[in-house]
Amino acid sequence: MLSLPEPGTAGTVIVGMSGGVDSAVAALLLRDAGFTVQGLYMSNWDADDDAYCTAAEDFQDARRVCETLDIPLHRASFATEYRERVFAHFLTEYAAGRTPNPDVLCNREIKFGVCLDYLRRLGGSWIATGHYARIERSAGRVRLLKGRDAAKDQSYFLHQVPQAALAQTLFPIGDLRKDEVRRRAHAAGLPVFDKPDSTGICFIGERPFEQFLKKYLEQPPGPIETDEGRLIGEHRGLALYTLGQRSGLRIGGRAGSAAKPWYVADKRPERNALIVVQDPRHPLLLSDWLDVADARWFEEPPGQRACAVQTRYRQRDIPCLVELEGGVVKVRLDTAIGAATPGQYAVFYDGSVCLGGGVIARRGNTQLARGAAVIAYNS
Repeated sequence: MLSLPEPGTAGTVIVGMSGGVDSAVAALLLRDAGFTVQGLYMSNWDADDDAYCTAAEDFQDARRVCETLDIPLHRASFATEYRERVFAHFLTEYAAGRTPNPDVLCNREIKFGVCLDYLRRLGGSWIATGHYARIERSAGRVRLLKGRDAAKDQSYFLHQVPQAALAQTLFPIGDLRKDEVRRRAHAAGLPVFDKPDSTGICFIGERPFEQFLKKYLEQPPGPIETDEGRLIGEHRGLALYTLGQRSGLRIGGRAGSAAKPWYVADKRPERNALIVVQDPRHPLLLSDWLDVADARWFEEPPGQRACAVQTRYRQRDIPCLVELEGGVVKVRLDTAIGAATPGQYAVFYDGSVCLGGGVIARRGNTQLARGAAVIAYNS
């Protein structure tokens, strides 16, 4: 485990218990290392009438883990704060035709925001979670590093967490691979050792996304058009589609070969139009530059520097050049990438070190240049 405090002087560590194997092993490792450990189960969504939410089952799993480890478990609801600070933004972004990532905001605002205030009331000095990430402490500063298991690294979701919050955070499993985490859970007799990983957005669960979103947003239908402006179908609401999507369009091979799938290439909110193409390497789908807004950095904001970027979770690092211009990060990519999506996050890296990141505001492709003007889309 990297950069852990001394157990004898650390005070109480509050472990965020999700009911899964990762947080269970985080608590196990800290307990076995001699720390004073308590668990905290956080409820972030009101699910009284929700057949799709697994919160009740997850709490029972967290309770059984804490009983096995002989540590106390607290329970707290941050549902009000979640709706105000995360879910409201989620709806606003979808209504504007963008595709947000609420898990990033949940980490910044809830798990490492209001939860930190709550753990102080519990007498905690540190918060620990089962994230696959690492923290390096040096000269009074902390750096966020990728998890050792590249297939599970979650630093992308943590890049907005303030440095002051990371300074009070422990990631005990950051140096482990997932198979080792499950092996340790099994050896310790933890009842969740083989529990499947949770997927998707926490408050949506396994339900159809369209069904969920229509409860909160009016989604007027509109035209589906080719990049040449031909009408080939009708969409069910712009918010229900994301760039690069090829399933659920319900247009088959219309206006082209039936053997070739269609891909969502752009949204035009001003006229409620969805633009589709049949070439996965179409210039409308590719971006070689990005404008990134609302960036947060763990270091001083760069004037200009070469680094790497990820525009979605578990994407390979893409070499790029970033330059700060008037509060907007201008990103020039060495290689054009597909489906960079406004509303999602661009996260920057120098090797394993996370530098920070922000929201993709615009994307573009210099192949679409017309004279001296570069066509920008999804602004």
